Amino acid sequence: MIGADEVGDDERGSVLPLILVYMLLGIALTLVCANAVSLFTAQKRTDALADAAALAASDGFEIVADAGGARIRLDPALARRQAEEVLAVSPVDAHLAEITTPDPSTARAVVATTWHPVMLSLFVPDGVALYAVGTSRASLAG
Repeated sequence: MIGADEVGDDERGSVLPLILVYMLLGIALTLVCANAVSLFTAQKRTDALADAAALAASDGFEIVADAGGARIRLDPALARRQAEEVLAVSPVDAHLAEITTPDPSTARAVVATTWHPVMLSLFVPDGVALYAVGTSRASLAG
């Protein structure tokens, strides 16, 4: 059996490089996970904001009465104005990329924002563009 006195000096400190490599790997993994969670959260916020903008836009309708009964018709200008008001009070720095009314009772809002990494933004200096689409339909009950 080899005792502690018989171990040569060339074996001392051989664990130190392994510890350093594992510490660097742990730090890199922590940074990647933190940025991934931040990106996921930013996309979910953008999705929620697009849904809120579309919901507000679908409230911009007029009730039209004709011989066939009452129906609703979305006013595109009013729908855009209401969607922009939702974005104006939002804590997220986003803008309304597009709002469309594919039919007289449906509003579709496209919201765009840019995500910047929490840490190490040196690797992604311009950020990542995020887009979300929200659709809402207004209807008359009864």
